[in-house]
Amino acid sequence: MVLGTVGVIGGGQLARMMIPPAVELGITIRVLEEAPGMSAELAATGVGDYRDLDTVLAFAETVDVITFDHEHVPPAILRELVARGIPVHPGPDALLYAQDKLHMRAKLSELGLPVPDWAAIESADELKEFLDSHGGRAVVKTARGGYDGKGVRVVSEPHSVDDWFLALAEDGRGGALLVEEFVSFRRELAQLVARRPSGEVSAWPVVETIQRDGVCAEVIAPAPQSAGRIADLAADIAIAVASGLGVTGVLAVELFETTDGRILVNELAMRPHNSGHWSIEGSTTSQFEQHLRAVLDLPLGATGSRDVWSVMVNILGGPQEGELLDRYPAAFAAHPTVKVHGYGKEPRPGRKVGHVTASGDDLDEVAYQARSAAAFFEG
Repeated sequence: MVLGTVGVIGGGQLARMMIPPAVELGITIRVLEEAPGMSAELAATGVGDYRDLDTVLAFAETVDVITFDHEHVPPAILRELVARGIPVHPGPDALLYAQDKLHMRAKLSELGLPVPDWAAIESADELKEFLDSHGGRAVVKTARGGYDGKGVRVVSEPHSVDDWFLALAEDGRGGALLVEEFVSFRRELAQLVARRPSGEVSAWPVVETIQRDGVCAEVIAPAPQSAGRIADLAADIAIAVASGLGVTGVLAVELFETTDGRILVNELAMRPHNSGHWSIEGSTTSQFEQHLRAVLDLPLGATGSRDVWSVMVNILGGPQEGELLDRYPAAFAAHPTVKVHGYGKEPRPGRKVGHVTASGDDLDEVAYQARSAAAFFEG
């Protein structure tokens, strides 16, 4: 029985990876892609600008519920959908906190959740004041936009972001930048949870994420040496975020484990997330199936691990010559137990064009298999 028609705004790899579980569940999935030939073109039923109200309304009228491949749809458009009785998950009131880092920091602070010390700043003088009170070093972020290290600068001089202040002034809408304490952290973690509109929440094991040049390169599930306090605290924080912000669907909470033992919220993503790709093979219920269940308000699936360890390695850039598919024979022959996912993207330096996942009982062996398999697709 068809349970519903899910409309996904955005045609990237996250939408693409929602297609297999939708097929398995007998759910119709439709995608509004930004341009022809994107990753999720297999389910694309429309092409258009997600910033155009008429385009989004026309798409939304063909589905039972709207969800997202990204968080960039303007809030005014989402509120119009809700006003017309179209279910939107996550809703605009929740999505605001993934779209605007200043709103996110203020709300998490209001909820009493652990975040780095922060302030909204509108001038070099205000940045100097923050630097002077935080050891002369800080992190400045643009409130909107920015991902994979973009829109983030580590600064030690008050005029380091004058160009950003100028851009805000020229924008005509004003606004501020977010400045945060420079956190000394041991490692970065990510905690994924899913929440139904009716309130049921489930959490996957906390994972460790390894960044290179501001981009997630590897994910280890579960995070080594996290059992007990760290795992419990990470899950509690993410569940509190999901409930406190009214998130529906999958929520990723990126965390710092600091050198002084704190667990702090870094960023939020209200959709399936790179840190959860391991769950396709590594969990009883993948983040993509769970997201579909959640937005349709179906009972959530179990989130335990199928193996002791799973390691996901992103394929960044891809082959300098040819296509990803050209590398399959050698990679498959050398690593028959590793799962490879291609995103249907043209290779480009630094671009996420796919990922590989390995699972097993020995972390060193699992990590070796995943890293070695990924290396077949790069260079």
